[in-house]
Amino acid sequence: MDKIFRIGDFTFHLSCEESFPIPSNFLMFEVPDAMPTYCYAFKLVDKLPSPGGRLVTHREDFMVFEQDGWQSRVLGIRGAGFYAVTRETGESGAEVLLLRDAVDMLYSDPVFVSLLALERSFLRENGLILHCAYLKYQGMAILFSAPSGTGKSTQADLWEKYRGARTVNGDRALLECRGGRWLARGWSVCGSSGICENIDTPIYAIVMLSQAKEDSVRRLSPGQAFAAIFPQLTVNRWDPQALRLGMDLAEKLVGSIPVWHLGCTISDNAVRCLEEALFEEGTYRHSLIL
Repeated sequence: MDKIFRIGDFTFHLSCEESFPIPSNFLMFEVPDAMPTYCYAFKLVDKLPSPGGRLVTHREDFMVFEQDGWQSRVLGIRGAGFYAVTRETGESGAEVLLLRDAVDMLYSDPVFVSLLALERSFLRENGLILHCAYLKYQGMAILFSAPSGTGKSTQADLWEKYRGARTVNGDRALLECRGGRWLARGWSVCGSSGICENIDTPIYAIVMLSQAKEDSVRRLSPGQAFAAIFPQLTVNRWDPQALRLGMDLAEKLVGSIPVWHLGCTISDNAVRCLEEALFEEGTYRHSLIL
């Protein structure tokens, strides 16, 4: 099996001697005629090899080894053992060794994507993965971000109901700066929302959420914005280089995109309150309305 995919500007080839399942959301990003810059070679094995090199981090379900600047990741499930090893073979490729008995797990979006270590590749290309509900409104992206269970999907649903907005992804967005403009781009994992589309949209604002008895909005300073957003980014804290790159990019993001805090109820008033703050005459606006 040979397929080519593109997520953001990262174009890569998946190769496997045997057929194996690819999640339907991931297939949205297939680009058969594109020229890949990276290759993942999948191999089904009966036993996982022992990675060599220096142990970087170790959890019950995840280990990372490093040798000559390249990483090997061992992925598992708590209480069930390890099922795959992904090891970088150079600047343009990685080998993914998957236990034959674990093939059916690939139907799960998070499991499949975890095999590719995409966050590592995107950081090198100035891309960040944000835990958020990605909403498209009047040709612009509004991103609702917060810890799980705060109500990101709920606020996105309210904007769909009362303002005719469109949710592109209910759980994640890839953020990339291209030509001096930050874009929200499609991502292949959408959590329990089930909403996943491959759409690029200029970012208008990021809104950090908290539940409240009354609706209120305030603009965050860059320092406040960084402190609120960074925990919601997919950045490997155990990797000093990734941590440094992630922090630098996050600083650029909050220095370019307005970040707001919305203390919200579940009502149309939450929509009205935020809309008035975001689009009030004289406040920050992007130079484009698509």
